[in-house]
Amino acid sequence: MKIENKNRKYITVKGIVQGVGFRPYVYRLAVQNNLKGWVKNTSGGLYIDVEGKEVNVENFLAEIKNNPPKLSKVAEIYVEDRELANYEKFEIKKSNGAEGRVTLISPDIGICEDCINDIKNIENRRYKYPFTNCTNCGPRYTIIKGLPYDRYATSMSEFVMCSECGNEYENPLDRRFHAQPTACHICGPKIELVDSRGNKVLREDIIKEVVRLLKKGVIIAIKGLSGFHLACDAKCEKAVEKLRDRKNRPTKPLAVMIKDIYTVKKYCNAINIEEKILGSERKPIVLLNKKNDLLLHNIAPNNNKLGVMLPYTPLHQLIFDEGVDVLVMTSANQSGMPIIYKNDDAVESLKNVADYMLIHNRDIYIPVDDSVSMVVLGEERVLRNSRGYAPININHHMSNEILACGSHMKNSIALSKADNIFVSQYIGDVENIETYDRVSKIIEHFKSIYYIKPEVIAVDMHPNYWSSEYIKEQNIRHIEVQHHHAHIVSCMVENKVEDKVIGIAYDGSGYGTDRKIWGGEFFICNYSTSERVGHLNYLGMPGGEIVIKEPWRMAVSYLYKVYGDELDNILPESLRVKEISNLKSMLRHSMNIIDTSSVGRLFDAIAVILGFTGEVTYEGEAAIFLEYICDQNETSSYDYNIQLIDDEYIINTDNMVKELMGDINVNVKKEIIARKFHNTLIDFSVHMCELIYDKKHIKKVVLSGGVFQNQILLTGIYEKLISKGFEVYTHKLIPCNDSGISLGQLVIANEIIHKNSPLW
Repeated sequence: MKIENKNRKYITVKGIVQGVGFRPYVYRLAVQNNLKGWVKNTSGGLYIDVEGKEVNVENFLAEIKNNPPKLSKVAEIYVEDRELANYEKFEIKKSNGAEGRVTLISPDIGICEDCINDIKNIENRRYKYPFTNCTNCGPRYTIIKGLPYDRYATSMSEFVMCSECGNEYENPLDRRFHAQPTACHICGPKIELVDSRGNKVLREDIIKEVVRLLKKGVIIAIKGLSGFHLACDAKCEKAVEKLRDRKNRPTKPLAVMIKDIYTVKKYCNAINIEEKILGSERKPIVLLNKKNDLLLHNIAPNNNKLGVMLPYTPLHQLIFDEGVDVLVMTSANQSGMPIIYKNDDAVESLKNVADYMLIHNRDIYIPVDDSVSMVVLGEERVLRNSRGYAPININHHMSNEILACGSHMKNSIALSKADNIFVSQYIGDVENIETYDRVSKIIEHFKSIYYIKPEVIAVDMHPNYWSSEYIKEQNIRHIEVQHHHAHIVSCMVENKVEDKVIGIAYDGSGYGTDRKIWGGEFFICNYSTSERVGHLNYLGMPGGEIVIKEPWRMAVSYLYKVYGDELDNILPESLRVKEISNLKSMLRHSMNIIDTSSVGRLFDAIAVILGFTGEVTYEGEAAIFLEYICDQNETSSYDYNIQLIDDEYIINTDNMVKELMGDINVNVKKEIIARKFHNTLIDFSVHMCELIYDKKHIKKVVLSGGVFQNQILLTGIYEKLISKGFEVYTHKLIPCNDSGISLGQLVIANEIIHKNSPLW
């Protein structure tokens, strides 16, 4: 209704609109346009009731639609016409909940430039305050206990604001208006330095003391935004070796935190997009190409990449301001255990790892690891979805409220409500009761904050995954989803592809419908069904899953398949020190053997043949070695056969192994052999797609699975398929590894329920 050229609009904004400065933004916008009314947060989104001159209201609406706050993510805007209410002013109303509604939660945000300036300005009352934040930065997801996002529903509730912080908090024109973690030296959290036994270290300037200790080569556990890190001087070889020894992490690359982008360029080659990702509000670890040998080799041995992040909290900034350039900064946990985030647990669990601990009294409610990404084909690819990225919301029509338990390794979980899918942060490998409990806590947190009551649980088909135990404790129907189908569908959903596709799933292992271990698969997929149309030839895994830790066993298996008992005559140097007689007997008689079609296990075998001699101490270690040694200029490849057996295309690798061994016998450089091996995988992957297209006439190809973290393979297959006219879809925000499984499980289960059809 219009009166005197005035009108009133009732606006609902859905998306990530809480904790990102949306209300003060709306307030300022309304005041600028001389509008009256109110704005408030609810669990259902942001509600705005506004009235004034028609042209001003239209300008107001256009600005919200086109230029929302930087950290917000607007999913939908609903606008209703209402009769004039004759408001006298514009105000920000108190938040309230609304059960059954959906509000998106902002991830934690790295420190902004304004707050960096505050802590560096001696005239500012937050000078050197390690918990400085505003509506544009700071903790969000990790401190939220419930919605709506207000201070009482966070772990900041115990800190009573002083009068100055209170004035900022209540002033809509201040950048700290309703910044829930806002605090200062007087009223906020405080840091404390303790020794390995938890005894307080009394120093006037704790940050200076921390830097002094780091420069002496000690290891310090530092409590950050979302968990503890173990830190040491990245230029001190003894400190790095001590950290590796104490953490039982002999070769796995260690992440580093570097002072600024200018210092990063001393050690790494960073292209423009990588610089932007490093400096973004998300502040992930970015895998960069090493530039030179200025940094110690033992930080990332046998790897041409270095995991780098910039300081993302005021505490980090203050440490680097005291004269350090680069620190090792790795997650603080015991081997195989989830990240530590509580002070007491740190003192108890890290007393034999860290010499000192820099702790604070702002509780972390939900722990989150650092995110990891890399740039391939000119785009960011998230490998670990955590701090700064999680939780992820995907808009996708869902008929049911479902919980997806994800995978056993690199676990994440996902839940659905209405047209929203929520994917959790990376949780880790569910190999112990501590991680099982961590997963259970995150599931309950998601259910609580989003008001979700799952009707169905989607789980992996593997009978020994953690989810098999979990569903026994729940009185809810469950649906089993094949591992690689979930991989492909996760990529389809991310790219909004709904047609049937050719799906290539390359990974280490996934339980197949024939009870064998798959991992080199070709499918025809949609959201509800999957037809396996091809795969890598089966090879025996002598001793079963022990081959994952002892990849030399797979090397023997591949060589035995080609050479049989003549194997002893052609053994490469790396296998001559191994006792292989028992393995040959196992393979000969098919005893204690599990068959696999895994590309991951093929990588392991070839890596050993080319000189990888140790046991695998972290996932993908042998494959990373193989990629690392590749000659980037080699273009030739090996022979292979593709056979049609029982209406499935089978890639036979025998000829490849023979030719590869022939190269070894004539002393071809291992760098050339490694690249020829990669080129062969690229060739047969594309060849398979051509054969499948000839039968099925499908041009869309989806690539998923942890093996596609290999840059040579992903780039090679993608570019060659594109050159042959295929449409190719890859992961970007959703990891290609098992952290993406939960998304695929959720959508497949929803489709099965909707169509009431069996999976296979």
